[in-house]
Amino acid sequence: MGRVPRADGTRPSRPAAPAGPQPTVTVRPGTDQGRGSPTRTGPARPDPTRPDPTRPDPARPGATRPGPSGRPSRAPVAPVLEPAAAAGRSSLSVLIRVRSALPSLRPAEQRVAEAVLADPAGVSERSITSVARLCRTSETTVLRFCRALGLAGYPELRIALARAAQGEEDGRAQSALHDSAISATDTLADVVSKISYADQRAVADTGAAVDVLALGVAVEAVAGARRVDVYGVGASGLVGQELHLRLQGLGIASHAWADPHAALMSASGLAPGDVAVGVSHTGTTTDTLDALRLARSRGATTVAITNYDRSPIVGVSDVVLTTAARETTFRTGAMSSRVSQLVLVDCLFTGVALRSYDRSLSALEASRAVLRSRHGERGAALARQVLDGLGA
Repeated sequence: MGRVPRADGTRPSRPAAPAGPQPTVTVRPGTDQGRGSPTRTGPARPDPTRPDPTRPDPARPGATRPGPSGRPSRAPVAPVLEPAAAAGRSSLSVLIRVRSALPSLRPAEQRVAEAVLADPAGVSERSITSVARLCRTSETTVLRFCRALGLAGYPELRIALARAAQGEEDGRAQSALHDSAISATDTLADVVSKISYADQRAVADTGAAVDVLALGVAVEAVAGARRVDVYGVGASGLVGQELHLRLQGLGIASHAWADPHAALMSASGLAPGDVAVGVSHTGTTTDTLDALRLARSRGATTVAITNYDRSPIVGVSDVVLTTAARETTFRTGAMSSRVSQLVLVDCLFTGVALRSYDRSLSALEASRAVLRSRHGERGAALARQVLDGLGA
C-alpha cells in the first residue's frame, strides 16, 4: 500500500528501522527478492512436539525413569557410551527385537511379526502392500509394527531384514540340523546337539542385545548400594539366588527372596541408597512386580532382568536389562531363559567386581578358602594358609 500524501502535497518519510540487530532474510534458489518465499535464519524456536535430546528418554531401556511422584530415578548416571559400544547396540539384529516385542504387540501386528520371523528374507523382498495382504491387515498396521521396533518406516525394516536374513542363512549353513525343533524321531545324540546349539545361540543373542549403558547404570547402583534385595519366582528365583551368592562373595550385603510374602516384608524396609533386582523372563510375574513396586516407593533403585523390554516390569524399574532367549519344544521360556539370564548376572557381577579390583579379589579368595575348609583335612590346611596370608 502506498503512503498517503499530506495536505501540503508532500509524502511522509519512510519510518526508521528499529535499533538492534535485524533478522537475516535469505532468498531460496530459483526465486527473486520480490517473489520468493524468504526463510528467516537465526536461533531456532523450540518445537514442543519434538523430544528434547538433552533430556533422558524414559521409554528407552536403561534411561533414568521418573519415580512414583514424578521425581527422577535414583540410579546414578552412567558414563557415556564409547563409539564401539554404541555401534554394537545400533546393529542389534532386528529379529531379536521382534521376538522381544512380540507379546506386547496388537493381534494384527503380531501377525506381521510372525511372518517376519518365519521368513525374514522373503519379507525383505516384498512391498508393504504385499506384506499387508499376506498378514491380512493394512499398510498402516505394518508401519505401526516398524515404529514399535524403533524403525522410521518400512524401507528401514526391509534393509534390516535383509541383513538379519543373511546372518540367519550363515547360521543355517553351519547348523541346519541343530537349529530345528526337537521331534519324536530325534535320537538322544540329536537332542544333545540341538539343546547345546540353542543355549549357544541364547548366549550369543543376549550378548548382542546387552544395553551397555543400562548395564553401566546397574553396576554403579549395585556397587554403591547399602543393601541389595533380589526377587524372583520359580526358575527366575534360582537365577536370583545365584546373583545373591555372587554379590555375597564380594562382601556386598544382599538377600534373595523367592517367597512372595518374605519379598514384600524385605522391600518395605528398603530406603534410598538400596537396590532391588527383579528377575522375570516374561516381565509379568505379579509377585516380582509387587516387590519391585514397593521397593521403588521406598526410594530404592530398581533393576529388572527380563526377556521383554515392553513388559509390565519395565514400568516399575529404573534400569532394564534384557535377555534374548528362545523357546523350544520341551523347554518353555522360563527354562530356556535361565542360560541367558545367567549371562547378565555374570556381566553385572564382573562389572561390580571391577569397580574395586584388588578388594574384590581378596574377598573372593577368602570366600573360596572358607569353602575349601569343608573338603577334608588337606582342604582345611590350604584354607588356613590362604586366610593367614590375607590377614583374616
